[in-house]
Amino acid sequence: MAPRPSNRVFLVLQGPHGPFFDHLGRMLTDAGATVWRVGFNRGDEVFWSDRAQFIPQTDPIDAWPERVAALLDEKKVTDLVLYGDTRPIHATAIEAARARGLTVHVFEEGYLRPYWVTYERGGANGNSRIVDTTVEDMRRALRDLDLDLPDAPARWGDMRQHVFYGALYHWFLMVGNRRYTAFRPHRTLTVREEFRLYLLRLALMPFHWMDRRRASRRIKTGGFPYHLALLQLEHDASFRDHGPFSSMTEFLEVLIEGFSAGAPTHHHLVFKAHPLEDGRVPIRAEIRRLAARHGVGRRVHFVRGGKLAPLLNDARSAVTVNSTAAQQALWRGLPLKAFGQAVYLKPEFVSTQPLAEFFSNPQRPDSRAYRDYRHYLLETSQVTGSFYSARGRRQLLRQVVDIMLSPDDPYDALDAGRPAPRQHLNLVK
Repeated sequence: MAPRPSNRVFLVLQGPHGPFFDHLGRMLTDAGATVWRVGFNRGDEVFWSDRAQFIPQTDPIDAWPERVAALLDEKKVTDLVLYGDTRPIHATAIEAARARGLTVHVFEEGYLRPYWVTYERGGANGNSRIVDTTVEDMRRALRDLDLDLPDAPARWGDMRQHVFYGALYHWFLMVGNRRYTAFRPHRTLTVREEFRLYLLRLALMPFHWMDRRRASRRIKTGGFPYHLALLQLEHDASFRDHGPFSSMTEFLEVLIEGFSAGAPTHHHLVFKAHPLEDGRVPIRAEIRRLAARHGVGRRVHFVRGGKLAPLLNDARSAVTVNSTAAQQALWRGLPLKAFGQAVYLKPEFVSTQPLAEFFSNPQRPDSRAYRDYRHYLLETSQVTGSFYSARGRRQLLRQVVDIMLSPDDPYDALDAGRPAPRQHLNLVK
């Protein structure tokens, strides 16, 4: 049996931009638990309303391992809560929590975006339990369950809210971070550069929309077969920590070389940028340069963000490092080639062909196996809602707090035949 909520002490670290972790902390408190928040900068502080339960982390970063260990012991912490498990400060805290046998709650962007977020215990993405779970294991766990699977969504999600909260968060870091002189971003850019890119992204949205429409029209009216490359953010943890490439340019080089070597000469290659791509990497220029080098310049296209479904509906196949958007390709039965470690990297539905051979004659996935896998995710790690919109947060909180307070990991609960109640069909629009 897990401790009653009144005996649970949650230590919350960094969360998604915006107020979600604050609302989560308040509901855990309403359930009877004690909740502490560690803030590493002014943005963390602004988005936490309970000042009495806020712990500013102003020590030098090299003191963090000792500091977090002391906090876990001093506050008698039972549960650690964080967003993303590979940030250095989070990885250090997880190590300390595991050494004490504490429960680690990890939030991430949804594996099935945009109407779900990911909640797991212990680790996410390449550190998820799903990585080592076979499709047959999943089928055994689902043997007594039935679910009318919702359709794959047509768009990425709350992009405007996501960008807004990202810009606001970095504004607070830029103008009010004097108290946190030891703070260092987990990404390579400075806070000022991050803020400038968020602001630029907001300002250029109308121009990007027009550019996207022109590119999409050329592809739609071109009448050619095409393969779709699902790009990620170079600084994203999945690409950086769970993929084989040191840079986006390296991935583009491999992809274009494989396409030029294997694809029929009437086929084209379409690069679909991540919806939050902000220009810190000159992707379009690199694609043009590499396509020209390999003699396929007229057969390669670039599309900024936007809805994925129209491009997937007419695609011949999809290629990615480990983007969660690949699941929309699998839902449509498209052949998929992935290079990195991902929760969906199962031999039943992800191609093992060499890249040139894949572009020449891609093998279709086992769609029945993928639907069983997707059903398994919807019964375990995927919770309906979102971090960034008010409606999405409300829907998420209605379910995830009870899942966090449950004595069972969601995977163990399903294996034991007592999965948590779910709301899959009342999707956030």
